Amino acid sequence: MKKILLVEDDPNLGILLQEYLQLKGKFDVVLTTDGDEGLRAFNKHKFDLCILDVMMPKKDGFTLGKEIRAIDEHVPIIFATAKAMMEDKASAYNLGGDDYITKPFRIEELLLRINALLKRVAAKEPEPSGPVQTQFEIGKYTFDFTTQMIYFNGQQQKLSTKEAALLQLLCLNKNSVLTREQALLSIWHDDNYFNGRSMDVFLSKLRKYLKEDPNVEILNVHGKGYKLLVN
Repeated sequence: MKKILLVEDDPNLGILLQEYLQLKGKFDVVLTTDGDEGLRAFNKHKFDLCILDVMMPKKDGFTLGKEIRAIDEHVPIIFATAKAMMEDKASAYNLGGDDYITKPFRIEELLLRINALLKRVAAKEPEPSGPVQTQFEIGKYTFDFTTQMIYFNGQQQKLSTKEAALLQLLCLNKNSVLTREQALLSIWHDDNYFNGRSMDVFLSKLRKYLKEDPNVEILNVHGKGYKLLVN
């Protein structure tokens, strides 16, 4: 399910758009009502597309769009505004916007524009370079992601699905930092506090499973994330 950030200061219109896009477009829509709240939401979640009202309190849509574009060069942005002047349209595109829709508009037209934009983005995405590695040597351990098993000295340990996914990410980034945000968004698809606490529990379990080899360690990298260190 594609995730959309909708920033609209008119609560009635915002709720109407949110419900329609969720029902008809089958999107997961996060609604915020001002630019500051919109930026906080963008930093918290991974979005596939943003719809930004231009005229908003605290922070206008153009400013928000510029800040979003500085964080993510590729996420599609649609600006929505009652202004129809060419200067405003030019500003929208110059700030990195991908589309511009003038109020009042038909919700059906907005949905068509969203789908068309997402299709263009999908067509530009590169094909995967190859299959993701599933077999790993971790010091004296062998990890099979497909079967979710760790093998050591004739013994085996069955992992849960999320434990296996987390260990695979650590292995793919062996001796390098795996950021906390990257792990949460990849496995839980949301980096909220509760998912973070859940991941901490899984990390503790993985450390326990790998404790028999002193050359293997999962380190906390302060302020960044984690590192699977194999000497």
